[in-house]
Amino acid sequence: MKIDNTFGIDAQCRELITYDSEQTLREALARIHSVHKGLPLLHIGSGSNLLFLSDYSGIVLKSCIKGIRLLEETADSVLVEVGSGETCDDFIAEAIRRGWYGMENLSLIPGQIGAAAVQNIGAYGVEACDVIDKVQGISLTDGTTHTWTYAECKYGYRQSIFKEELWGKYAITRVTFRLSRHFVPKLQYGGLMKAIEQAGLSESTLTAEQLRQIIIGIRRAKLPDPAVQGNAGSFFKNPVVAREKAEQLLSEYPDMPHYPAGEGWTKLAAGWLIEKAGWKGRSLGQAAVHDRQALVLVNKGGATGKDIQRLCEAVRKDVATQFGIELSPEVNLIDNWTIGQSDN
Repeated sequence: MKIDNTFGIDAQCRELITYDSEQTLREALARIHSVHKGLPLLHIGSGSNLLFLSDYSGIVLKSCIKGIRLLEETADSVLVEVGSGETCDDFIAEAIRRGWYGMENLSLIPGQIGAAAVQNIGAYGVEACDVIDKVQGISLTDGTTHTWTYAECKYGYRQSIFKEELWGKYAITRVTFRLSRHFVPKLQYGGLMKAIEQAGLSESTLTAEQLRQIIIGIRRAKLPDPAVQGNAGSFFKNPVVAREKAEQLLSEYPDMPHYPAGEGWTKLAAGWLIEKAGWKGRSLGQAAVHDRQALVLVNKGGATGKDIQRLCEAVRKDVATQFGIELSPEVNLIDNWTIGQSDN
């Protein structure tokens, strides 16, 4: 059975099981552990952050848990529980419609709500963890339920407890967000102010929906549509380096984009590094670096996961040689021996 994935890799699995409730998931897990004991188990969402390096001999689980439930409301904020199978961008649009703010900068990032909590997705100076209150999940081993507070999620840049010590052990079922009733735009990152001015708008009168549409326009202008050209969005994390390393590079490359990343640390733009290393628009066979955004690797048609992995390693090697910086993939690489993994 073909596995859903936005890279468009023709990867097969033994069985694909979808579920739309916690009870359905528990029943599926009970059958898996009874009938298919010992087989690899992989949990996915929309497959937007996965690269399959081979067919998958085990069983794939996919969340279809829906629902948006208002738990608490004050004059300043709301607490909202969202099913892990909801599309993240659809929820952001609905939140803005209801007057709940804080996620506008994450507009049009592909994937489901469960993946947003696992990956700690981020864009334009905002991360999912900025608005997450708690996360609920079910053990893939015994079907028990667990709830993690924000602090217990151990969020960091594209990191969480679910990508570290709990990797592959739980399926995220619901995420609770604390959103504001007051729209306060965050415009300090990624040229947003310039885009707003070019649209004839101003920071003082900007609405959440206007900001959302500007971000959608920016993303569509520089990022390929997975339905047209297979990709997983940003393939690499933006590297965070010691301030001394950043200053050394800035002395040689004064136009290098850089952003504060905590005391003594600086975040660099992986796309800029890749472009400067000469990879923007280049191909290795049917795998290519996108010609408008070097942070994105694409499947030009017929590429295998191994083809894209080879391109990834070639890019990493040249960036390391030129800048002395090791790029890390943001995308999860999955092979036939991956057991108990989870992308939600």
